Amino acid sequence: MLRCKIMHIVRGWRMRETVKAFKVLSDETRLRILRLLLERECCVCEVMQALEISQAKASRGLTALYDAGFLKMEKDGLWSFYSIDKEGMKDYMSLLVEAVTRGLQNNRVAEEDHERLRKAARVGPSCAEKIRTKNRGR
Repeated sequence: MLRCKIMHIVRGWRMRETVKAFKVLSDETRLRILRLLLERECCVCEVMQALEISQAKASRGLTALYDAGFLKMEKDGLWSFYSIDKEGMKDYMSLLVEAVTRGLQNNRVAEEDHERLRKAARVGPSCAEKIRTKNRGR
C-alpha cells in the first residue's frame, strides 16, 4: 500500500514538472529569452536591451525559466548571469529546447533580438533607467 502511494506521488510530481515546463514555454517573451540564452550567457540588462522590455519583465521571465529547470544562474557580486543548464536539464526538457530552436529558426523577431543582443552591453545597476529613457524617446 505504501509503495503504491509513493509511486503515485512520484508519477504526479513528474506530471507537475512536465506541465510546469510547458507552461513556462507558453509565453512569447520567455521563448525569446530562451532563444537568446542559446546564443550565450546573459545578464538581466542584456535581455532587456535585446528584447526591448522592462527590467521587471526580463527578471520575471528569467526567474520562470530558472525555476522550471531550463536555466542555471551564476552570481558575481551584484551581477546574475543566466545560461542554459545543459548538464542539469532533464532529457525531455532538452527536447523542448531543441523544439524551440527549430521553431524559431528564420523567425524575424528572433533574428532582430539576436542583432540587438550583439550590441547589448553590461552596463550595471543604472542600466534600467538608461534603457527606459532611451525607449521614451522613440
